[in-house]
Amino acid sequence: MRPVKNPYEELPGYFCFGCSPANTYGLRLSFTEDGDYVCSHWQPEHQHQGYLNILHGGIQATLLDEISSWVVMVKLKTNGVTAKLDIRYKKAVSVEKGPVSIRARLLEMKRNIAVIEAELFDAEGNLCACSKSEFFTYPQEKARKELFLGK
Repeated sequence: MRPVKNPYEELPGYFCFGCSPANTYGLRLSFTEDGDYVCSHWQPEHQHQGYLNILHGGIQATLLDEISSWVVMVKLKTNGVTAKLDIRYKKAVSVEKGPVSIRARLLEMKRNIAVIEAELFDAEGNLCACSKSEFFTYPQEKARKELFLGK
């Protein structure tokens, strides 16, 4: 596995809820690249629960959406925005049993639409949620000049 450098880390005003290390209220995700996949491990805390000790479904959706957007950056070398996110919740995730693992990969490109599959596993390795999303991707030149990718 290869660590992925966050290209926005030094950008003034960067405060992404999903991946900014400076956002104390955010998830502060970091990523690795493993073959076709972009991966992350994240430790849920009690403030992330919905039902008692169960990870909130909205946080799970955020984790799946965030890692999918990083597939666009890492694998396609551009930026994009979520056009569609379809999630299947399969099993409750405890906030007390250790870190969750998430991974995502590009399934296909349809012109400028990236179709991405993501999976969320609990600390015991059980598949708990999965998503299929579509991202509208920007031309690489626009990502570099206007969206600060690689600056």
